[in-house]
Amino acid sequence: MTPMPPICPVILAGGSGTRLWPLSRAGFPKQFLCLDGAHSLFQQTAMRLSGLRSEGLALQAPLVVGNEDHRFLVLEQLREVSTEAATLLLEPMGRNTAPALALAALAATAQGQDPVLVVTPADHVITDEAAFRSAVTTAVAQAAQGQIVILGVTPTRPETGYGYIQVQGGPAQAASPVLRFVEKPDAATAQRYLEEGGYLWNAGMFVVKASVWLQALERFRPDMVQASQIAWAARSTDASFVRPGKAEFAAIPADSIDYAVMERCPGSGLPIQVVPLNAGWSDLGAWDAVWDALPKDALGNATQGDVLAVDSRNNLVHASSRLVGVVGVNDLVVVETPDAVLVAHRASAQGVKQIVALLQAQHREEHNLHRKVHRPWGWYDSIDESERFKVKRIQVKPKASLSLQKHYHRAEHWIVVKGTAEITCGDKVLMLTENQSTYIPLGEVHRLSNPGTIPLEIIEVQSGSYLGEDDIVRFEDRYGR
Repeated sequence: MTPMPPICPVILAGGSGTRLWPLSRAGFPKQFLCLDGAHSLFQQTAMRLSGLRSEGLALQAPLVVGNEDHRFLVLEQLREVSTEAATLLLEPMGRNTAPALALAALAATAQGQDPVLVVTPADHVITDEAAFRSAVTTAVAQAAQGQIVILGVTPTRPETGYGYIQVQGGPAQAASPVLRFVEKPDAATAQRYLEEGGYLWNAGMFVVKASVWLQALERFRPDMVQASQIAWAARSTDASFVRPGKAEFAAIPADSIDYAVMERCPGSGLPIQVVPLNAGWSDLGAWDAVWDALPKDALGNATQGDVLAVDSRNNLVHASSRLVGVVGVNDLVVVETPDAVLVAHRASAQGVKQIVALLQAQHREEHNLHRKVHRPWGWYDSIDESERFKVKRIQVKPKASLSLQKHYHRAEHWIVVKGTAEITCGDKVLMLTENQSTYIPLGEVHRLSNPGTIPLEIIEVQSGSYLGEDDIVRFEDRYGR
């Protein structure tokens, strides 16, 4: 019996999730949100893949392909769930999923191994993890023999928002050949697919040996695999981060895994199979899908946070920072954050991306960052601002430090409200504790550090002619920014 090859989980974490604005922002996208529990979608994905060990699979540390700007967010969220050390493959810009998987396959084979890649997006929900592990185990056995395997979700409704996979020979068995891929259907066609039973939703989850993926890409998109190899050869490595050459990566043609390879496989002679997945899957692609996935009260309302609902039915109401009340409304989405509120009909949830497009066109920061912004050293929350002043609440993790920096257009007052602060200001270093404060003059080189074992919290009051986040000159930074 041929021994089972090692298994390498690959998490594709580069999505933006614009249809879940205002919770999802470019700087803090959907996969890092906690939408249905105590852990983010990305954390749930990492833990779900780690659980494959219980099936007796030889699991390697995961490869995470994500955005350069989210690297410390990925590390922190992995640390919070005690996931084994992952390798982060950092994309300098988005080139879609096919180059992302090419990068992962090149990394997986860099030391001469040829593991089976279990590839999954970072922003999906699966409620039956035992069923997921069983389906993956079946897919791994097929992939180990050189098959390209897709996990196809068993349809539960005539959905028009997903592409479908048609199974050869009727209803899908444990593993069945793929006859063809079909685009998103209209309602009548989707109903026919459901009744016939030989169609599965394409959820973007794949199981394939690294070498097989590279060979398939070489056959169908030699330009992409060659450009990916050039970018990989120009990579740099820093601790857990692997960065392909920036200019070289930008030259890779952008395309999805489906369009570049998968949809070309049926009839090509390349063996491609689908394994049915019936595990409570949802891609949470828009707010109506979030409503569908969340628990509801007797009137069909899904609520999170401080919410009061009177004579209201089938609503999704998410309160982040204050009380939200709804009266006499049905089928709405109401999402409150400290700096933005969304009100939409559930049937129009897909249209939220048009709001994001307007924000981008108007160069408004609400499409990019929350009021509370996470940094590798902690976070800051801009709690008030007007002309010539801004007030921030800042938390610094134990033993963490901001960069050594200066500002050309603003001065800063710092008041310690919790913990101990080590402050560098020019050639002076001072220690401050609760209720003590200091002043950082305009143009002075300074740094804030937390030497203690509990989080440090300060209130920062900025004053000056320009208070933008780009007014910063860094001299030293342990996070490589």
